[in-house]
Amino acid sequence: MIDLKLPKPTRLEGIIVTIDGPAGSGKTSTAREVAGALDYRHLDSGSLYRAATFSLLRESINVKEWEHLTVSDLDLLNLQILPMDDKIIMSWDQKNISSEIRSAEVTEKVSYVASLPQVRKWLFETQQNLGLNGRLVADGRDMGEVVFPEAEVKIFLTASLEVRARRRLLEYIDPKSHDEMLDDEMKRINKRDLADQNRQHSPLVQAQDAIQVDTTKLTFHQQVKTLLGIIKDLTGIGS
Repeated sequence: MIDLKLPKPTRLEGIIVTIDGPAGSGKTSTAREVAGALDYRHLDSGSLYRAATFSLLRESINVKEWEHLTVSDLDLLNLQILPMDDKIIMSWDQKNISSEIRSAEVTEKVSYVASLPQVRKWLFETQQNLGLNGRLVADGRDMGEVVFPEAEVKIFLTASLEVRARRRLLEYIDPKSHDEMLDDEMKRINKRDLADQNRQHSPLVQAQDAIQVDTTKLTFHQQVKTLLGIIKDLTGIGS
């Protein structure tokens, strides 16, 4: 069961910043750095779905049954997601699972889990609760439009398909192999883009009031600096 013990009043600590965008746009790494610069918590929405996937696998629930689980069933999972100081801690059976949720087994199943409407509904309230008091930088695909429509700052990151593919390859492939694998990775990301944009539940979408930032020609440092500048211009927060 997800346990959130947050006081009821809202926005006591700061604002909410949402950073959405397609795979490889740099949203998660940039959001983490921006959160650190602001001394805010970072909410990586993808990690919540990984945590849910890990729990379903660890509790030996047959994959064929996942689509039939109700929100009440999901409440029975032994999963805890708690805001602690400047972090959001995910635990299963009282053990931190930040490393385990990156396993190949979880990666293989997480897209399917994220497509299940009951899982998205289940985690929707969790994400909103994590932002109750503000002081949060949240990244994902529908943070600004669906999860935090009232966020003070909404940013949508984009980049060319080739750049996004190269960034993804850099995460896990020897740079010497990039050119040989680039076409395949571009096709894979393009396929994922289409799936994200056209899925029935919570598709990838840019909020109407979000500021679009194209990171194609920006270094990572420039991305972070650009976003911090936007946040300061809109809210006065930051140095």
